[in-house]
Amino acid sequence: MFKEFREFIARGNALDLAIGVIIGAAFGKIVTSMVEGILMPPVGVILGPVDFTSLFIVLDKSKGLPESLADAKAKGIPVIAYGQFINDVITFLLIALVLFFVVRAVNRMWSKRRKAEDDEPTTKTCPFCLSTIPLKATRCKECTVDFSEVKG
Repeated sequence: MFKEFREFIARGNALDLAIGVIIGAAFGKIVTSMVEGILMPPVGVILGPVDFTSLFIVLDKSKGLPESLADAKAKGIPVIAYGQFINDVITFLLIALVLFFVVRAVNRMWSKRRKAEDDEPTTKTCPFCLSTIPLKATRCKECTVDFSEVKG
């Protein structure tokens, strides 16, 4: 069983997965930091002093009306705390927006790199028969001229 486990680890799949999880966690911290530190403050200014986390609906009014969500929880009054859900939806949308812009920027960089690689020639023209041959070819496939013997 130890040998089988060692082969599993040595294959690289587990290592690739571990690296992906670690990088994903680090990237998640960056995105969360950006959303909470950069995007949420302007949203808070736009929305004003609205605090969604304190929004709730009391389900059982027989135990009295609580002054806050914390008061309701302390007294054991059943409530629907929909305010936190609204906060979580806003945070999710902002994180999705940040990820959209990051992926968009990476795709643009990647496509520029690919375009530069695609622009490099991979073929040449035989000077004798004018057929197209691979750039690294040493002999023409059509007229069989040997390019190592041809000068200039």
